[in-house]
Order: sequence, then C-alpha cells, then structure tokens
Amino acid sequence: MSSTTASPAGTLTTWSIDPAHSHVEFAVRHLMISTVKGRFAVVRGTVQTDDTDALKGLVDIEIDVDSIDTREPQRDAHLRSADFFDVERFPKITFVSTRVWDASGERFKLSGDLTIHGVTREVTLDVTSEGRGKDPWGGERAGFSATTKIKRSDFGLTWNQALETGGFVVGDDVKIALEIEIVKQ
Repeated sequence: MSSTTASPAGTLTTWSIDPAHSHVEFAVRHLMISTVKGRFAVVRGTVQTDDTDALKGLVDIEIDVDSIDTREPQRDAHLRSADFFDVERFPKITFVSTRVWDASGERFKLSGDLTIHGVTREVTLDVTSEGRGKDPWGGERAGFSATTKIKRSDFGLTWNQALETGGFVVGDDVKIALEIEIVKQ
C-alpha cells in the first residue's frame, strides 16, 4: 500500500496506530464516592491526513473489548459479561471520524461515530497534537491526546444496583482519554 495518494484537495498520507505506544483509558464513579479507572490494552487503526488541509483527516480506531483492565480480575470478568459489554456478541469498540473542526493551534475537535455494545452514537473528541518527528529507525511519528465524556446508558450499558443510601453502584457518566501514537506508512 502506498503511503500517499493524490486527492483533489491535496495528498492523503496514511498512518497506522502504534499499539505498543497507544492506549485508551476510562473513568467512572463507583458507589457515588470514588472513581474507578481502567484501560483497554489493545487499540489499533489508521489515520489519514491531508497535507494541504488539516480539516480533511480521517480516523478509524478499533478497540478489543476483551483487553479491558481495571486491575481487578473479578470486576474485569463482570465487565466482559452480558451485564456490561457482552464481549461474546460485541467484541469491538469502534470510532470512525466524520469531521475535523474548530482547529486552533495544536487543538481541534474530531467528531465521529462511536460504536459500543452494538449501539452507534456521534461523539466529539477534544484533541491536542502532541508533536511530530522522526524516530531513531528512520520512521515518522506523531502523537495525539484526546478526551470525551459519554453516558454509558446511551450505548445500552445499563446494568446497575441501587444503594440503600440512594444512588447507584456505577455512575452513568464515563470519561474517556486516548493517548495515540501513529507511524507514517
């Protein structure tokens, strides 16, 4: 596959996500008194950039749900079960961008379709370019940080238990943070 292809707007460059240097983390309230954090260890995908128009990029990310890690094996098994992610039926989380907008310096917004548990919703990521440069092996790399917040109930993740004191075991709001390093193909 060629690393660049001609387009009417300019030249598209294809980059691959470096799974060894990328990760996706999440945070959710627990018992209404603390926050539990976790991560997905397996993330892959591609990014296409247009060297003449920064607002014409395309991002396609895939996450293996089975790679969930909250540092508690029993909780991870429950999260993989039909109560939550139902990994047997829905093994992947995907994000496919639809537009880049509101660019200002090293920051921009990236909107796209996030699919979790078989449900697709549009989300917007707040993205920061962390830099771009040559690696010691002659390749070119770039790094990005991104954050967003979703409601897990919007994606059919509704398992919960009521607490005697009011409230629920698991919060509905989920903060998501991505650290992505890409390698030019």
